[in-house]
Amino acid sequence: MKIAIAGGGIGGLVLALMCHRRGIEAEVWEASETLRPLGVGINLLPHAVRELAELGLQDALAEIAVETASLSYYNKLGQRIWHEPRGRAAGYDWPQFSVHRGEFQMLLHRVAVERLGAARVHTGHAFEAVLDTGERRRGPGEAATFRLRRRADQAEVLAQADVLVGADGIHSAVRRHFYPEGDLPRFSRRMLWRAVTESAPYLDGRSMFMAGHQDQKFVAYPISEPLRRQGRSLVNWIAELRVPDHVDDTPPRSDWNKQVDKSVFREAFAGWRWDWIDIPALIDGAAAIYEFPMVDKDPLPRWTFGRVTLLGDAAHPMYPIGSNGSAQAILDARHLVDCLAGSTDVAYALREYEAERLPRTAGIVLRNRLNGPEQVMQLAEERAPAGFAEIGQVIAHSELEAIALRYKQLAGFDRQSLQGGGR
Repeated sequence: MKIAIAGGGIGGLVLALMCHRRGIEAEVWEASETLRPLGVGINLLPHAVRELAELGLQDALAEIAVETASLSYYNKLGQRIWHEPRGRAAGYDWPQFSVHRGEFQMLLHRVAVERLGAARVHTGHAFEAVLDTGERRRGPGEAATFRLRRRADQAEVLAQADVLVGADGIHSAVRRHFYPEGDLPRFSRRMLWRAVTESAPYLDGRSMFMAGHQDQKFVAYPISEPLRRQGRSLVNWIAELRVPDHVDDTPPRSDWNKQVDKSVFREAFAGWRWDWIDIPALIDGAAAIYEFPMVDKDPLPRWTFGRVTLLGDAAHPMYPIGSNGSAQAILDARHLVDCLAGSTDVAYALREYEAERLPRTAGIVLRNRLNGPEQVMQLAEERAPAGFAEIGQVIAHSELEAIALRYKQLAGFDRQSLQGGGR
């Protein structure tokens, strides 16, 4: 069996490594000519780290990523609403890692080239069209046929595989082939500004926090283990604000991830200085700040067409809530490989993968629109906008605990399920 993967991001490279581990031939086609460590921070939750550990990547990750010890939610006044240990500090067998997305992708790419061979990991090849989904024929000659465009000389490249997986992100060309109309990003009417700032550590140097509410929020966590060992922190941070009511349209793609000046949003956070963190100083210390809209897409009715299917953000782009996007792409890859390795009927295996993962990820997309576990900050804002003396007088501990557990169960990383070996 041969699997072709359109997209050399986190989901596509993890899928390629999982295929290799299971003895399935995989070939990656990435549109960018050169992979560079772009982006900012992401979180890898314990259920995702478990899969990466089985690929032999945990030690390499531990060298570059901070092992997250805790997560806390605060209101806009810096009062703590909820605190919980994370990863091994919470009793999991696997850590939670906070890492620079680009460094993680480069690690995956390096390992993929080593294990699959450089001839199986192509860059500079942009997917253009599916010529044959492979569902019109039956029998051993069945295959998906697709066309790519080589960026270096604009030459047309035709390729075939037993399965084609679109793992090419929120702007997926594979997805657009099957859904050319009416599949636009849904704008939350919230803008994000993301950056990294080197600073002295806050709290224990391994803590993630979120502060504010759904219309004004700040998120931060350290992402560099080498710097942490030197007594410093590389802090990934996200500032989020609701845009005016008259702004309803999603900003054009050309404006996504553009570099902006801090003056665009800094004033809203000017007073957010507390005894354990100075948020204006974090903003001021960033070398570059990037702006993009918080968007997702409506869940699709299907991902699979013959021998072509979708994975990760190409299948289920979701709001960056719950630290869950990259983890779900990794889980997609595991389920897809399990289905393919355990079946002699490829078309059936792809439908089985879809039947398992589509409804689960659709639930996460919809739950994230309701703020996921971050709804505790909104509850505090609605019930006690002027602050509180004791959070238990505003939100019962049992209610906070239930919100946290419900999301973990939905996303598949509640400790009881993981420790029991379930996937």
